[in-house]
Amino acid sequence: MSTGDGRVHVFGIRHLSPAGAFHLRAFLDEIRPQVVLVEGPSDAGELIGQIASRGVVPPIAILAYTDQLPVRTLVFPLASYSPEYQAFLWATENGARAEFIDLPSDAAVTLQAARRAGAGLEETDREDGPAGREGGQTGRQDALAERRAFYRRQNELYERVAELAGEPDYDSYWERHFEHSPSKEAYRHAIEHFSAEMRELLEQEERAHDPREASYNTVREAYMRRQIRQALDTVGPSDRIVVVTGAHHVSAMDLALPAMSDEEVRTLPRSSTKLTLMPYSYYKLSVQSGYGAGNQAPAYFERLWDCLNLQDAARLPSLYLSQVASSLRESGTHRSTASVIEGVRLAESLASLRGGSMPTWGDLRDAAVVCLGFGDLASVAEALARADIGTAIGALPEGVSQTPIQDDLNRHLKRLKLEKYKSAVAADLELDLRENRRVKSEEAAFLDLHRSVFLHRLALLGINFARQQKIRQDTATWAEHWVLQWTPEAEIQAVESTLKGETVELAAAFVLHERLEGCADLSEASRIIRLACQCGLPKAMEEARLTLQRLAVAAGDFAQIAAAANELSILIRYGDIRKVDTSSFVPLLQQLFLRGTLLLVDAAVCSDEAAGGMVTGMNEMHRISQEHPEEVDDERWLAELWALASRDDRNAKLSGFAFAILLERNLISPDQCSQEVSRRLSPGIPAELGAGWFEGVSMRNRYALLSRSGLWQQLDEYIASLEDEAFLRSLVFLRRAFGSFESREKASIAETLGVLWGLDGQGAAEQLQEPLSEDERGKLDELNDFDFGDL
Repeated sequence: MSTGDGRVHVFGIRHLSPAGAFHLRAFLDEIRPQVVLVEGPSDAGELIGQIASRGVVPPIAILAYTDQLPVRTLVFPLASYSPEYQAFLWATENGARAEFIDLPSDAAVTLQAARRAGAGLEETDREDGPAGREGGQTGRQDALAERRAFYRRQNELYERVAELAGEPDYDSYWERHFEHSPSKEAYRHAIEHFSAEMRELLEQEERAHDPREASYNTVREAYMRRQIRQALDTVGPSDRIVVVTGAHHVSAMDLALPAMSDEEVRTLPRSSTKLTLMPYSYYKLSVQSGYGAGNQAPAYFERLWDCLNLQDAARLPSLYLSQVASSLRESGTHRSTASVIEGVRLAESLASLRGGSMPTWGDLRDAAVVCLGFGDLASVAEALARADIGTAIGALPEGVSQTPIQDDLNRHLKRLKLEKYKSAVAADLELDLRENRRVKSEEAAFLDLHRSVFLHRLALLGINFARQQKIRQDTATWAEHWVLQWTPEAEIQAVESTLKGETVELAAAFVLHERLEGCADLSEASRIIRLACQCGLPKAMEEARLTLQRLAVAAGDFAQIAAAANELSILIRYGDIRKVDTSSFVPLLQQLFLRGTLLLVDAAVCSDEAAGGMVTGMNEMHRISQEHPEEVDDERWLAELWALASRDDRNAKLSGFAFAILLERNLISPDQCSQEVSRRLSPGIPAELGAGWFEGVSMRNRYALLSRSGLWQQLDEYIASLEDEAFLRSLVFLRRAFGSFESREKASIAETLGVLWGLDGQGAAEQLQEPLSEDERGKLDELNDFDFGDL
C-alpha cells in the first residue's frame, strides 16, 4: 500500500497469525528496514529490548495499569507466532530500531474506560439523585443492548462472508484463505484488499450504531500517522521504514491524511499508568476465556508456525491427529496408528471438497471426532482441548522489567520450591505445618509452614494462585490442603497489589490495617487476628488484639462474643505450631468467655430464627470450656447452662440444647432426666414448646439420646396424649428435629419404639423405610394445608 512516502512500507497483519508472522519476516528480509514500527502502546518502547531478549518464553504480555484506584488495565499479549513479536526479534537480530506507535497507555486506558462507560459497561463519576440513578441505569441498559446488537451485526457480517465462501464459520474461512497463503505477496495484498472492503462495511455500521468505536479508531490512527512522520524525520532519504499494524488500519496509514497535532496530543484524556511484562497463557489467549482478539486454538497455531518454519506445512495434519491419539492413549483409551492415518486422509478429503490445499483446524477436528472418537465428541473432547489450547504458560528471566511485588512473589516461589506449580494445570499441595525433624536446616524443617504463610498472604491479597480446601479433621490445624493453579489473572492481581505495598508481606499488612480501620464487628476483629497469625504478621496481630479488646468492652451480642472467643481459642491452642506467641491473648479470651457466660440466659429470649446463631455460639463456648479448663471458668459456664435448662421463659429449643450439653457431661442423673422430660413433655405444656424443647435436646450427642429408652417412652406417651390440633402443631418442631437424623439413627429409634409397643424392633425399623401408602400421603397433604396460625 502506498503511504505517500516511498520510504514507508506497511504490512497488515492479524494478531496471532502464524502465516502473518512467517510472511512478515520474509518481507523484512526483503525490505531490510532501518526502523520497524509496530502497533502497540508507544510508551512501552523501553520494553521491546527485554521482550526480544534471551530467556523470554512466549506467551507473554505487556500490562499497563493505572497507579491509582480504581485500577484499570490494558493487556497486549504476544505469542511466539505473533507478527509483532517476530518483528521485534527480527529488529534485534538485524540491528534495526523497533518502536511502538499506538496511543500511549495512559491515554488508551482512559479512552477505553470512556468507551465502556458510554456503552453502559462501566460506572462514570456523576451527580445524580434517585431519579438520576434510575434514568442512568435505564440509559446504561439501553446502551449495553445497543452495543450488543452492534457486535451481533458485526459478527453476522463476518459469518456471511464465510457462508458465501462455503465455509462453516469465519475462522475456517480465514485459515483457508490467509493462513494457508503460499507467499508473502499473496498474503499481504489479499489481507489489505479484504480488510479495506470489510472496513468500509464496518464503518457504515459504526457510524450508524456505535460512533464511539469509529471515533476511537480515528484518534488512534491519527496518532499512529504522527508517529510515522516523526520516525521519518529521524532517517535518511534512502532509509526504509516498515509499519506493522492490524490489517483494519492499513488504509488509514496514508500519510496524505492528517496526523494528530501537538495541541491534540496535549488534550488527550490521560490517567497515570505504569507498565510491566508478565507471563501469559494459551488458555487466556484462546477465545474460550473470552479474550476477543484471541483464536480458538493457540496451541494448534503454534504447531502451524513450527511447520511453516520447517518448510513442511503438509505435515501439520499428521502431527495434530497424532497428538490427539497420544493424549487418548495417556488417559487409557487405545487408538491405533491406522485410525490416525484414516483421520489424516479424511481431513485432506474434506479440505479438497472445499477447494483448499490443506486441511484447516475445523477439518482436523471433524476428522478426529469421526476416526478417533467414532462420532462421539465427548470421548475426544479433553484430548482435543490439549491439542487445540494446551497448557503452556510463558516465562520471563530474572532482570526483565517487572513490578517489585512480582519480583518478590517470584523470589518466594523459588525459595519455597513452588515454581513447578506455576502451571495452567491445577495441582494439589498437602502441607504439614509441624517441624520436620528429618532434615538438617531450619529453613527445610519449616518449609511447609513458610509455604502456608506465603499462600495465606496471597489469598488475603486476592491473588488467585492458591485456593485452600477443607480437610476432614476440623481441628487438625497442622494440616492444610491447597489447590494451586497459575493464570494470567493471578499475575494481573499481583500487579494491582503493588498499590498496597512493594512486597507480598507489606501488601498483606496494608490490607489487614485497612480492614481494621473500618472494623466495628467483634467477630470480624477476631477473624483478622487469625488471618494475621496465618499470614505471619505479628504487628498486625497486636493491632487487631487492641481493636478486639476495645470492641469487647461494650459487646452485647452473645453469638459475636462466642465467635470471637472461639477464634482466640483456636489461635491459643495451636499458635505454637505457627511459632506465634499467644500469651497476650489469654486475658482477652478470659474476658470474652466470662462476658458470654453472663449473657447466655438473657440472650436466650429470642425467636427460633435467632436461636440458630445462639446454638452455634453455645457450641463454641462449650468447646472453649472443655479445651481451656485452666484459663476459663468452666463451673460458672455450667451454672449458667443449668439456669437456662431450667427456665420456662426462654426459647424452648435453647433450653433443650442446654439440657443436652449437661446430659452429655453426665451432670444429670436418670431421675433428674425423667423429671425434666415429664415436665417439658406434659399435656399442660403448649405443643410447640414441648416439641421445640425436644428439638433442642436432639441437636447434640444423639448417641447418648438414643441409648435412653425411658426418654423415648415418655416422648411416646406425650405424643399419644395430644389432641389432634396440638399434635399437628407439634409436628412442625418434631419433623424438623427428626429431619436432621441419619437413616441409621431413625432406624434405631424405630427399633426402640417397636420394643415399647410390643412389636418386633427390627420389623418396625424396616417398616419405617418403606414407601408411604396413598392414605399416608393424603394425611401429609392435609398437614400441608393445616393453618398453624401465628407459627
